[in-house]
Amino acid sequence: MRVLVTRRMTPRVAAVLSQEFGAELSDDPAPLSLQEARAALAGYDAILPTLGDDFRAEAFAGAPRARLLANFGVGFNHIDVAAARAAGIAVTNTPGAVTDATADIALTLILMSARRAAEGERLVRAGNWGGWQPTQMLGQQVSGKWVGIVGMGRIGKAVARRCHFGFGMEVVFHNRSEVAAPGCPARQVPLAEAMAADFVVIAVPGGPATRHLIGAAELARMAPHAHLINVARGDIVDEAALIATLKAGRIAGAGLDVYEREPQVPAALRALGNVTLLPHLGTAVEEVRDAMGMMAVENLRAFRDGRDLPNPV
Repeated sequence: MRVLVTRRMTPRVAAVLSQEFGAELSDDPAPLSLQEARAALAGYDAILPTLGDDFRAEAFAGAPRARLLANFGVGFNHIDVAAARAAGIAVTNTPGAVTDATADIALTLILMSARRAAEGERLVRAGNWGGWQPTQMLGQQVSGKWVGIVGMGRIGKAVARRCHFGFGMEVVFHNRSEVAAPGCPARQVPLAEAMAADFVVIAVPGGPATRHLIGAAELARMAPHAHLINVARGDIVDEAALIATLKAGRIAGAGLDVYEREPQVPAALRALGNVTLLPHLGTAVEEVRDAMGMMAVENLRAFRDGRDLPNPV
Protein backbone atom coordinates (compact mmCIF):
# COMPACT_ATOMS: atom_id res chain seq x y z
CA MET A 1 0.00 0.00 0.00
CA ARG A 2 1.47 3.32 -1.06
CA VAL A 3 0.78 6.11 1.45
CA LEU A 4 1.56 9.81 1.00
CA VAL A 5 1.72 12.23 3.93
CA THR A 6 1.46 15.76 2.55
CA ARG A 7 3.04 17.72 5.44
CA ARG A 8 5.68 17.22 8.10
CA MET A 9 4.34 15.37 11.15
CA THR A 10 5.52 15.29 14.77
CA PRO A 11 8.40 12.84 15.39
CA ARG A 12 6.14 10.28 17.09
CA VAL A 13 3.60 10.22 14.27
CA ALA A 14 6.25 10.31 11.52
CA ALA A 15 7.98 7.28 13.05
CA VAL A 16 4.76 5.23 13.10
CA LEU A 17 3.86 6.20 9.54
CA SER A 18 7.33 5.31 8.27
CA GLN A 19 7.74 2.06 10.17
CA GLU A 20 4.23 0.70 9.79
CA PHE A 21 3.27 1.92 6.31
CA GLY A 22 6.55 2.87 4.65
CA ALA A 23 4.80 6.19 4.02
CA GLU A 24 6.35 8.92 1.91
CA LEU A 25 6.46 12.02 4.10
CA SER A 26 6.66 15.36 2.34
CA ASP A 27 8.99 17.94 3.84
CA ASP A 28 7.46 20.78 1.83
CA PRO A 29 5.51 23.20 4.11
CA ALA A 30 3.35 24.36 1.19
CA PRO A 31 -0.05 22.71 0.65
CA LEU A 32 -0.65 20.55 -2.41
CA SER A 33 -1.73 22.43 -5.51
CA LEU A 34 -4.62 21.13 -7.60
CA GLN A 35 -2.18 19.43 -10.01
CA GLU A 36 -0.22 17.88 -7.14
CA ALA A 37 -3.42 16.64 -5.51
CA ARG A 38 -4.55 15.05 -8.78
CA ALA A 39 -1.14 13.37 -9.20
CA ALA A 40 -1.23 12.10 -5.62
CA LEU A 41 -4.66 10.57 -6.14
CA ALA A 42 -3.35 8.79 -9.22
CA GLY A 43 -0.17 7.48 -7.60
CA TYR A 44 -1.07 6.44 -4.03
CA ASP A 45 -3.53 4.09 -2.35
CA ALA A 46 -4.05 6.37 0.65
CA ILE A 47 -3.20 9.99 1.37
CA LEU A 48 -2.92 11.80 4.69
CA PRO A 49 -3.77 15.40 3.69
CA THR A 50 -4.34 18.47 5.81
CA LEU A 51 -5.50 22.09 5.71
CA GLY A 52 -4.96 23.84 2.37
CA ASP A 53 -4.32 20.77 0.20
CA ASP A 54 -6.39 21.40 -2.92
CA PHE A 55 -8.69 18.42 -3.21
CA ARG A 56 -11.46 20.26 -4.99
CA ALA A 57 -13.77 18.38 -7.39
CA GLU A 58 -11.38 18.72 -10.35
CA ALA A 59 -8.71 16.76 -8.46
CA PHE A 60 -10.83 13.61 -8.70
CA ALA A 61 -11.14 13.62 -12.50
CA GLY A 62 -10.04 10.46 -14.27
CA ALA A 63 -9.58 7.13 -12.52
CA PRO A 64 -7.71 7.78 -9.25
CA ARG A 65 -5.84 4.94 -7.58
CA ALA A 66 -6.43 6.29 -4.06
CA ARG A 67 -9.25 4.90 -1.94
CA LEU A 68 -8.74 6.89 1.28
CA LEU A 69 -8.09 10.48 2.30
CA ALA A 70 -7.23 10.18 6.02
CA ASN A 71 -7.43 13.90 6.75
CA PHE A 72 -5.21 15.32 9.50
CA GLY A 73 -7.60 17.76 11.19
CA VAL A 74 -11.22 17.99 12.16
CA GLY A 75 -11.99 20.50 9.39
CA PHE A 76 -12.16 19.13 5.84
CA ASN A 77 -13.46 22.01 3.74
CA HIS A 78 -10.35 21.70 1.55
CA ILE A 79 -11.74 18.36 0.32
CA ASP A 80 -14.77 18.03 -1.94
CA VAL A 81 -16.24 15.09 -0.05
CA ALA A 82 -19.04 14.51 -2.57
CA ALA A 83 -16.54 14.32 -5.44
CA ALA A 84 -14.37 11.96 -3.40
CA ARG A 85 -17.29 9.64 -2.72
CA ALA A 86 -18.31 9.69 -6.38
CA ALA A 87 -14.77 8.55 -7.21
CA GLY A 88 -14.98 5.73 -4.66
CA ILE A 89 -12.69 7.42 -2.13
CA ALA A 90 -13.49 7.47 1.59
CA VAL A 91 -12.68 10.55 3.70
CA THR A 92 -11.93 10.51 7.42
CA ASN A 93 -10.94 13.21 9.92
CA THR A 94 -9.66 13.60 13.49
CA PRO A 95 -12.50 14.89 15.71
CA GLY A 96 -12.17 15.28 19.45
CA ALA A 97 -8.39 15.56 19.60
CA VAL A 98 -8.48 19.29 18.82
CA THR A 99 -11.30 20.36 21.14
CA ASP A 100 -9.54 21.63 24.26
CA ALA A 101 -6.59 23.24 22.49
CA THR A 102 -8.89 25.16 20.14
CA ALA A 103 -11.14 26.25 23.00
CA ASP A 104 -8.07 27.48 24.87
CA ILE A 105 -7.08 29.64 21.88
CA ALA A 106 -10.62 31.09 21.80
CA LEU A 107 -10.23 32.19 25.42
CA THR A 108 -6.74 33.51 24.67
CA LEU A 109 -8.19 35.69 21.91
CA ILE A 110 -11.12 36.86 24.06
CA LEU A 111 -8.70 38.04 26.74
CA MET A 112 -6.16 39.50 24.32
CA SER A 113 -8.80 41.45 22.41
CA ALA A 114 -10.69 42.65 25.49
CA ARG A 115 -7.54 43.77 27.32
CA ARG A 116 -5.71 45.09 24.21
CA ALA A 117 -2.83 42.74 24.96
CA ALA A 118 -1.41 42.59 21.43
CA GLU A 119 -1.53 46.38 21.17
CA GLY A 120 0.24 46.73 24.52
CA GLU A 121 2.91 44.21 23.57
CA ARG A 122 3.64 46.15 20.37
CA LEU A 123 3.88 49.37 22.39
CA VAL A 124 6.48 47.90 24.74
CA ARG A 125 8.52 46.26 21.96
CA ALA A 126 8.63 49.56 20.05
CA GLY A 127 10.09 51.32 23.09
CA ASN A 128 7.14 53.71 23.27
CA TRP A 129 5.78 52.85 26.71
CA GLY A 130 6.02 55.83 29.01
CA GLY A 131 5.01 54.08 32.23
CA TRP A 132 1.81 53.27 34.06
CA GLN A 133 -1.05 55.81 33.94
CA PRO A 134 -4.60 55.59 35.34
CA THR A 135 -6.19 55.95 31.91
CA GLN A 136 -3.65 54.11 29.79
CA MET A 137 -4.97 51.52 27.31
CA LEU A 138 -8.25 50.90 29.06
CA GLY A 139 -9.80 47.67 27.87
CA GLN A 140 -12.86 45.70 28.90
CA GLN A 141 -13.53 43.25 31.69
CA VAL A 142 -14.34 39.72 30.59
CA SER A 143 -15.68 38.29 33.86
CA GLY A 144 -19.45 38.43 34.14
CA LYS A 145 -20.01 39.48 30.53
CA TRP A 146 -22.21 37.91 27.86
CA VAL A 147 -20.77 35.51 25.26
CA GLY A 148 -22.56 34.41 22.10
CA ILE A 149 -21.23 31.20 20.56
CA VAL A 150 -22.01 30.45 16.92
CA GLY A 151 -21.78 26.67 16.58
CA MET A 152 -22.31 24.42 19.60
CA GLY A 153 -20.39 21.31 18.69
CA ARG A 154 -17.49 19.92 20.70
CA ILE A 155 -15.44 23.12 20.46
CA GLY A 156 -18.38 25.44 21.06
CA LYS A 157 -19.32 23.52 24.20
CA ALA A 158 -15.73 23.60 25.45
CA VAL A 159 -15.62 27.36 24.94
CA ALA A 160 -18.96 27.73 26.75
CA ARG A 161 -17.73 25.75 29.76
CA ARG A 162 -14.58 27.86 30.05
CA CYS A 163 -16.54 31.10 29.73
CA HIS A 164 -19.23 30.16 32.24
CA PHE A 165 -17.30 28.25 34.88
CA GLY A 166 -14.03 30.17 34.50
CA PHE A 167 -15.28 33.72 34.05
CA GLY A 168 -18.90 33.65 35.21
CA MET A 169 -20.13 34.67 31.77
CA GLU A 170 -23.71 34.36 30.59
CA VAL A 171 -23.76 32.01 27.60
CA VAL A 172 -26.09 32.10 24.62
CA PHE A 173 -25.50 30.13 21.45
CA HIS A 174 -26.75 29.64 17.94
CA ASN A 175 -26.75 26.22 16.35
CA ARG A 176 -28.54 24.90 13.25
CA SER A 177 -29.94 21.91 15.18
CA GLU A 178 -31.28 21.77 18.73
CA VAL A 179 -28.68 21.15 21.43
CA ALA A 180 -30.19 19.41 24.44
CA ALA A 181 -27.09 19.30 26.65
CA PRO A 182 -24.77 22.29 26.14
CA GLY A 183 -22.64 21.34 29.18
CA CYS A 184 -23.32 24.48 31.21
CA PRO A 185 -26.18 26.92 31.76
CA ALA A 186 -26.81 28.32 28.28
CA ARG A 187 -29.67 29.43 26.05
CA GLN A 188 -30.07 28.53 22.38
CA VAL A 189 -31.06 31.64 20.43
CA PRO A 190 -31.36 32.88 16.84
CA LEU A 191 -28.16 34.06 15.17
CA ALA A 192 -29.16 37.73 15.49
CA GLU A 193 -29.38 37.42 19.28
CA ALA A 194 -26.06 35.61 19.55
CA MET A 195 -24.42 38.39 17.53
CA ALA A 196 -25.63 40.95 20.08
CA ALA A 197 -23.38 39.53 22.84
CA ASP A 198 -20.37 41.29 24.36
CA PHE A 199 -18.12 38.61 22.85
CA VAL A 200 -19.06 36.56 19.78
CA VAL A 201 -17.12 33.33 19.19
CA ILE A 202 -17.30 31.59 15.81
CA ALA A 203 -17.04 27.80 16.18
CA VAL A 204 -19.02 26.32 13.26
CA PRO A 205 -17.48 23.93 10.71
CA GLY A 206 -16.22 25.40 7.46
CA GLY A 207 -17.62 24.54 4.02
CA PRO A 208 -20.07 25.89 1.44
CA ALA A 209 -22.97 25.91 3.93
CA THR A 210 -21.22 28.32 6.30
CA ARG A 211 -19.16 30.45 3.89
CA HIS A 212 -19.78 34.13 4.78
CA LEU A 213 -22.30 33.11 7.43
CA ILE A 214 -21.07 36.22 9.23
CA GLY A 215 -21.35 39.11 6.78
CA ALA A 216 -22.05 42.82 6.92
CA ALA A 217 -25.64 42.35 8.15
CA GLU A 218 -24.59 40.06 11.00
CA LEU A 219 -21.67 42.30 12.00
CA ALA A 220 -24.06 45.26 12.09
CA ARG A 221 -25.96 43.52 14.89
CA MET A 222 -22.90 43.63 17.15
CA ALA A 223 -22.63 46.30 19.84
CA PRO A 224 -19.98 49.06 19.58
CA HIS A 225 -18.14 47.60 22.61
CA ALA A 226 -18.26 44.00 21.31
CA HIS A 227 -15.45 41.73 20.11
CA LEU A 228 -15.59 39.07 17.38
CA ILE A 229 -13.48 35.92 17.87
CA ASN A 230 -12.92 33.37 15.07
CA VAL A 231 -11.24 30.00 15.76
CA ALA A 232 -13.17 28.03 13.11
CA ARG A 233 -12.47 28.70 9.42
CA GLY A 234 -11.58 32.06 7.92
CA ASP A 235 -14.18 32.14 5.15
CA ILE A 236 -17.06 31.83 7.63
CA VAL A 237 -16.55 35.57 8.14
CA ASP A 238 -16.71 37.96 5.20
CA GLU A 239 -13.22 39.39 5.69
CA ALA A 240 -13.87 42.55 3.66
CA ALA A 241 -16.97 43.31 5.73
CA LEU A 242 -15.05 42.71 8.96
CA ILE A 243 -12.25 45.06 7.87
CA ALA A 244 -14.79 47.77 7.05
CA THR A 245 -16.50 47.24 10.41
CA LEU A 246 -13.22 47.47 12.35
CA LYS A 247 -11.99 50.49 10.37
CA ALA A 248 -15.21 52.34 11.09
CA GLY A 249 -15.00 51.51 14.81
CA ARG A 250 -18.42 49.90 14.74
CA ILE A 251 -17.12 47.15 17.05
CA ALA A 252 -14.35 47.37 19.63
CA GLY A 253 -12.12 44.66 18.24
CA ALA A 254 -11.57 41.19 16.86
CA GLY A 255 -9.37 38.21 17.63
CA LEU A 256 -8.58 35.97 14.66
CA ASP A 257 -6.74 32.67 14.40
CA VAL A 258 -7.97 31.95 10.86
CA TYR A 259 -8.29 33.92 7.62
CA GLU A 260 -10.34 33.78 4.46
CA ARG A 261 -7.40 33.12 2.12
CA GLU A 262 -4.75 31.58 4.37
CA PRO A 263 -1.86 32.20 4.59
CA GLN A 264 -2.66 35.56 2.98
CA VAL A 265 -3.70 38.17 5.53
CA PRO A 266 -4.81 41.45 3.91
CA ALA A 267 -2.57 44.45 4.54
CA ALA A 268 -5.67 46.40 5.60
CA LEU A 269 -6.29 43.87 8.37
CA ARG A 270 -2.65 43.79 9.48
CA ALA A 271 -2.62 47.59 9.71
CA LEU A 272 -5.49 47.74 12.21
CA GLY A 273 -4.64 48.23 15.86
CA ASN A 274 -7.95 46.86 17.17
CA VAL A 275 -7.46 43.30 15.91
CA THR A 276 -5.38 40.46 17.36
CA LEU A 277 -3.91 38.18 14.68
CA LEU A 278 -2.58 34.68 15.38
CA PRO A 279 -1.05 32.29 12.79
CA HIS A 280 -3.65 29.48 13.07
CA LEU A 281 -2.42 28.26 16.45
CA GLY A 282 -5.65 26.52 17.46
CA THR A 283 -4.19 23.01 17.66
CA ALA A 284 -0.51 23.97 17.91
CA VAL A 285 0.35 21.80 20.92
CA GLU A 286 2.63 18.79 20.41
CA GLU A 287 0.48 16.33 22.34
CA VAL A 288 -2.58 17.48 20.38
CA ARG A 289 -0.81 17.10 17.03
CA ASP A 290 0.38 13.66 18.21
CA ALA A 291 -3.21 12.72 19.02
CA MET A 292 -4.46 14.01 15.67
CA GLY A 293 -1.78 12.07 13.85
CA MET A 294 -2.51 8.85 15.71
CA MET A 295 -6.22 9.19 14.90
CA ALA A 296 -5.28 9.46 11.23
CA VAL A 297 -3.05 6.40 11.68
CA GLU A 298 -5.98 4.45 13.12
CA ASN A 299 -8.01 5.32 10.04
CA LEU A 300 -5.14 4.12 7.82
CA ARG A 301 -4.88 0.88 9.80
CA ALA A 302 -8.59 0.21 9.47
CA PHE A 303 -8.41 0.86 5.72
CA ARG A 304 -5.43 -1.46 5.34
CA ASP A 305 -7.07 -4.23 7.37
CA GLY A 306 -10.47 -3.97 5.72
CA ARG A 307 -12.23 -2.81 8.89
CA ASP A 308 -14.83 -0.07 9.34
CA LEU A 309 -13.19 3.34 9.38
CA PRO A 310 -13.27 4.90 12.88
CA ASN A 311 -13.88 8.50 11.77
CA PRO A 312 -15.67 8.71 8.42
CA VAL A 313 -17.06 12.07 7.29
